Amino acid sequence: MRINPAVRDCPTAPIAEAWSWVADVPAAELIDVCQAEPAELPAQALRDHVAQTLAAGGAAKYTGIAGLGPLREALAEDIRSHYGGSVEASDVMITAGCNQAFCATIDALCAPGDEVILPLPFYFNHQMWLAIRGIHAKYARYDPQSAQPDVEDIRRLISARTRALVLVTPNNPTGAVYPPECIAELYRLAEASGIALIIDETYRDFMAVGQVPHALFGQSGWRDHFVHLYSFSKTYSLTGYRVGAVVAGDALREALIKVQDCAVICAPHAGQLAALYGLQHLQAWKRDNVASVVARATALRRAFSNPSLKFELLSAGAFFAYVQHPFEASARDAAQRLARAFGVISLPGSYFGPDQERYLRFAFANLAENRFGELVERLISSQS
Repeated sequence: MRINPAVRDCPTAPIAEAWSWVADVPAAELIDVCQAEPAELPAQALRDHVAQTLAAGGAAKYTGIAGLGPLREALAEDIRSHYGGSVEASDVMITAGCNQAFCATIDALCAPGDEVILPLPFYFNHQMWLAIRGIHAKYARYDPQSAQPDVEDIRRLISARTRALVLVTPNNPTGAVYPPECIAELYRLAEASGIALIIDETYRDFMAVGQVPHALFGQSGWRDHFVHLYSFSKTYSLTGYRVGAVVAGDALREALIKVQDCAVICAPHAGQLAALYGLQHLQAWKRDNVASVVARATALRRAFSNPSLKFELLSAGAFFAYVQHPFEASARDAAQRLARAFGVISLPGSYFGPDQERYLRFAFANLAENRFGELVERLISSQS
């Protein structure tokens, strides 16, 4: 049989490839800063609730294609309280994780041959899906010191075939947070150009307390140009439950319903119930979880201040740190060396786009804070 060339030529799944480098090394000997996986299990109360519901036969049936009504309403309320502005349950569609939210949104907006702008460095699954679908990704420059997108370069890249601009903030892989002013300027650019501004805000709960990501939901016409993607996975430690969301206007959601029905019919029922329980009952637990991750970022910056360390920490936030490595080698070779010789599993910057060979991504949120010193010591050892 013949494999679709677009799939065949798509790069190997990065996380799986990185782990293949240490397939024979006992996990206890490794420092895993590879995949963004919360260190904590879901709250015990949530686990108990889901277990009792499943034992009683709940969650065995499909939900509506757009998801459970109470979950959509609870998320709309959460967004209003977090961002202000106008968001209703009817604007929300629940998906099987945020990756599926992105894939469905792209399928609803783009045809083969269309263009989507990805500021560098991009989230690799976004680029992979565009390649598989025959959609041309155009890469916008960024400032490595501030890790902010170059607005003028984005403006230059927009053409008659452009359908969307995709942002990830807080960013994966850099951890950087895009300022509201930058997001507002890019929204105005999208609005004037007649394209969609898609913002993946998976990590928005891990910003500083009281920091509002942006004011786009307060724009009277946001439903015509803005698409908000969200995930419950990191906030409530629900990565395996596969539950996320798209928040958008009527025209896009009607298209999304068709895509969703063909792809998954509905997001996993059990995951939706877990997310709903989290929104309704775990605000204090969420605050503690977020505070723990924020403290890890602070501890990582402190650990990287070691004067013997030649790895430069460019940015850190949410679950990620973007690090400039000191080797005269490609990012992939540097990451392989760290993994095989020193037991540090990270991802090469080259997985996140062109011109990223000097960088590595560390997903530090799944590493206990008391191991940061050990991480730095292994990095120092690798320098000799």
